[in-house]
Amino acid sequence: MTQQMLTNDDKIVIKTKLDAYVKRYGSQSKAANSLKGVSLGTINAILNGNFENISDQMFRKIQAQIESQKMDGWQFCSTAAYQDICTFLEDAQRYQNVSWIVGSAGIGKTTAASLYAQSHRNVYVLPCSEDMHKSDFISELAMKIGIRTDGLTVREKLNAITTELVKIERPLLIFDEADKLRDSVMYYYISLYNALEDKCGMVFLSTPYIKRRMERGLRLDKKGYDELHSRFCRKFIDISPVTDYEVVALCRHNGLTEDKDINAVLKDTKPANFDLRRVKKSIHKQKRISASEKL
Repeated sequence: MTQQMLTNDDKIVIKTKLDAYVKRYGSQSKAANSLKGVSLGTINAILNGNFENISDQMFRKIQAQIESQKMDGWQFCSTAAYQDICTFLEDAQRYQNVSWIVGSAGIGKTTAASLYAQSHRNVYVLPCSEDMHKSDFISELAMKIGIRTDGLTVREKLNAITTELVKIERPLLIFDEADKLRDSVMYYYISLYNALEDKCGMVFLSTPYIKRRMERGLRLDKKGYDELHSRFCRKFIDISPVTDYEVVALCRHNGLTEDKDINAVLKDTKPANFDLRRVKKSIHKQKRISASEKL
């Protein structure tokens, strides 16, 4: 399906968001380095309002990368889990400490990290995955920070990252879905920690699986696990699950006000432990059902 052309107003909205994104990095150059397929000249042109030679495709490419949490009409509503995560993120950034936050899937960890990063300077969120090797991990982290690493070895990239971060005021690294990282990448984190201790806040977000993985690694005396556990202060921070009261608030915040509609969402999502992805989908479904009943 052909995409609709962007209006000038659409481009101005993207320009405004890009301006805020650049300010978080402190320079257009670093912001450009953090975006895939976007040049410094393009950013400069957009921020100066020179849209003529910038394609809609480029505007959309920029928009997709700077809007890490696109709500699509969804009205965000703060939960206790969101508030707790933000509190720990703020603490890690202010006091340059390290913590590992654990919460079930769908509790809102990624959303909390993204929204915190959008509203604070020098915060870098790195999504982790099972297929990441050390080189991927370091290269993507460098890009998130806004460092050009073309032609550098993995060790040189790591040195460039640590050199840059110690110059930044209260930097914070957030590793999302960190329990997916391979052992070899986890070991590399030890080098990162050793170079940045008390100079950079670091927060890991994951499901409770990391607890079992860590317990097994310690029990089997696996290489690096005791060192890793020590650097997380031998403690994982548990986040409370979403409650039915919070689901009700989300329903009302997103246009469901009838008790029967809200109860339908609660009934549908309770077996899934109020997974917020399921809640969102259920609310949208119930809104369509409610609208059709009124026709």
